[in-house]
Amino acid sequence: MKIESRGAEMNLQVELLEENSVQYYKVVGEIDAFTAPVLKERLAAVENIQELKAELDLSEVDYMDSTGLGVFVGFYKTVTSNGGHVKITGLNKRLHRLFEITGLSEIIDIEKKESEDNNGTI
Repeated sequence: MKIESRGAEMNLQVELLEENSVQYYKVVGEIDAFTAPVLKERLAAVENIQELKAELDLSEVDYMDSTGLGVFVGFYKTVTSNGGHVKITGLNKRLHRLFEITGLSEIIDIEKKESEDNNGTI
């Protein structure tokens, strides 16, 4: 199953693929105060599923601000309170650093391998 949301003037795309009872999200674009509500809406559609397993691929996210972090924190809290698991993959060096300096890399399961794009901005 593939679902795609395009919004916020095409600055953000969220694709969902469900495979082996894992929700795989491919996020493409920029996550900021303008586009974060699109991402939040897409994640909210599944966050209350008991024992949800979600993997978020951010390898094509080139910009994220604190609003984006807030969306991921909220999603993580809801999913884990329902016995689920959230994993974030594909972070470029700058986005990985953003998760590190906020302490979120100690809480959220983040794949250690960084994407090859080192130019993402925060």
